[in-house]
Amino acid sequence: MSALPLRLVLCLLLVLAPALASATEQTYRQQEILDSIETFFGDGAENLGTVVRKVFREQGEPNGYITGEEVGAALGVGVRYGKGRLYMKDGYTRPVYWQGPSIGLDVGANAAKVFVLVYRLPNPDALFQRYPGAEGSLYFVGGVGVNYLQSGDTVLAPIRFGAGWRQGVSAGYMDFTRKAHLNPF
Repeated sequence: MSALPLRLVLCLLLVLAPALASATEQTYRQQEILDSIETFFGDGAENLGTVVRKVFREQGEPNGYITGEEVGAALGVGVRYGKGRLYMKDGYTRPVYWQGPSIGLDVGANAAKVFVLVYRLPNPDALFQRYPGAEGSLYFVGGVGVNYLQSGDTVLAPIRFGAGWRQGVSAGYMDFTRKAHLNPF
């Protein structure tokens, strides 16, 4: 092989190497998520590692996550409102809001910090839709919970660390929007 084609191949590798490396780094590793959870939740995060490891075993590595807060209440029929920030592995970030109704054997009220693992989101705009799911909860002063919501191939795993009194099971959805809405439907 002459020196000119060899130089051309080396130049192409140097140009393409960052793009190839970033193509393989489109998901968060478990330790990255654990570090982000510890930063977000602070002192209460040490027990959340078990929940995160379970979700990683079941779903794999997420390509995004959302940090935020939410409030909810139910007396058979429930509502939930939240706001947070979406973080994508490629560095994209934006504010997001969610709201949604639920129905079931559910009673009480709670406030929670929420860390949502986002799986197989094709692009940030694809987040803005309804994600149906079922949930069981039992809060008495404080508690941790995780459930799965899915729309198409995209799966959301909200991890809630909350306070209040709430117990029951319900079905509903979370509707992610670009702006806050009072109407949960």
